[in-house]
Amino acid sequence: MLSEATLKNIDREVAKYPADQKQSAVMAALHFAQAEKGWLSRDLIGYVAQYLGMPEMAAYEVATFYNMYDLKPVGKYKITVCTNLPCALSGGVHAADYVKQKLGIDFNETTPDGKFTLKEGECMGACGDAPVMLVNNVHMRSFMTPEEIDKLIAECK
Repeated sequence: MLSEATLKNIDREVAKYPADQKQSAVMAALHFAQAEKGWLSRDLIGYVAQYLGMPEMAAYEVATFYNMYDLKPVGKYKITVCTNLPCALSGGVHAADYVKQKLGIDFNETTPDGKFTLKEGECMGACGDAPVMLVNNVHMRSFMTPEEIDKLIAECK
């Protein structure tokens, strides 16, 4: 179900833990699986759990707890807007509303062309840079004014 390259990446993470603690690599394993497949189906989560020798439900609990894991397909660009209190007080809600208006979608929706998915996120640890957005769980963008949001959307097109 996963490529040899992905399994090698998982094995490299597993090697960081004692042999009887393979399940400690579950977050990294889910990340690698999602990177290869684009999202985490229930079958894929089960495959990762089996590979790590842990109950499927335990891996599913991890996948559903953290918002960086996608349990259904998302657009090419997943934009996560922090709306936690510090960001909200510094324009996060307004930034989210602006993105919604620009893309014509709400949180947890994808544009009809499949290009953008909008998510609401919790604290990203950059409260002083609010409002903050995360693109594809990797690229953090700070001080997201309407002008910066326009730039971000243009870069993704």
